[in-house]
Amino acid sequence: MSELDSPLKTIRKHCLECNGTANEVKLCTVTRCLLYPYRFGTDPRRKKREYTEEQKDALRERMKNARNKRSE
Repeated sequence: MSELDSPLKTIRKHCLECNGTANEVKLCTVTRCLLYPYRFGTDPRRKKREYTEEQKDALRERMKNARNKRSE
């Protein structure tokens, strides 16, 4: 584990070491483990972002411009 890993990445790595494979992490039955809700490397309490159509259009345009710069 690197010093720069986020806590969620560190938890994910721990779960992979404990279970062996990503599929086994998915099937983990140790629900009493304090890390269980975070085993996929995400915070289950974090709400998903919802964007307005204008925000989505701005994000698409930004991505399009970034792709175009890369291909130049």
